[in-house]
Amino acid sequence: QVQLVESGGGLVQPGGSLTLSCAASGGIFSIAVMGWYRQTLGKQRELVATINDGGHTNYADAVKGRFTISRDNAKNTVYLLMNNLLPRDTAVYYCNTLLHYPGGLYWGQGTQVTVSS
Repeated sequence: QVQLVESGGGLVQPGGSLTLSCAASGGIFSIAVMGWYRQTLGKQRELVATINDGGHTNYADAVKGRFTISRDNAKNTVYLLMNNLLPRDTAVYYCNTLLHYPGGLYWGQGTQVTVSS
C-alpha cells in the first residue's frame, strides 16, 4: 500500500513563503500524476496544483503566479513552493498521487498552513 508523507506546513505572515513536500513510498509503483489540494473547515477540498509524469503543470486560478509545483522523480517526491501567501491561503493542504501501476488514487495526511499576522 502506497503512503504519502507530507511536511513543511506552518504559520507565516502575509507575504511570506513556505515550501511543502510530499514523498511517496510503500512498494513498487509508477506515478502518473502528483498534486496538491487544500481544504478549509466547512468547505470542499479544492485543487491547488498538479504535475504529471511528463512535467506538465496545472494551477488553480487562485494560486497561479504565486505557487510553483515541482517534482523529484528519483525521490518520488512532489513540492509546492508557495510565495506571497495570503490569509485566504490558510487551509489544510493534502498531497495526492494517481498511479500508473498498480493504479489507484492516494492521499497524504494533510499539513496545516496558516497565514496570519
